[in-house]
Amino acid sequence: MIMRLAPALLACLFLPAVAYAQMSEVSCDDSARMMHTLKHVLGAERQGMGLRDPETLLEIWVAQGSGDWLIVQNYSNGTSCIIAMGAHWEGVVPGPA
Repeated sequence: MIMRLAPALLACLFLPAVAYAQMSEVSCDDSARMMHTLKHVLGAERQGMGLRDPETLLEIWVAQGSGDWLIVQNYSNGTSCIIAMGAHWEGVVPGPA
């Protein structure tokens, strides 16, 4: 019985470490260079933006061809960081008011 549960127990112990490792990989750069890379290298377009606080702006970028998406956090000091990314973006068209 213990031999059957050992692999499951090990998986439960190591999965949080794997998730943490993926979240700790935040990529930051100069805002102008980041925007150039997103547009010209990745082929992404900004789909929306909003203020997080008076000194932080969040943007959603989507590569239309692949459906990959990124959330970029821009700081007032001229630095931008990719804080989340994923695939299969599906835009929503708002209905009538």
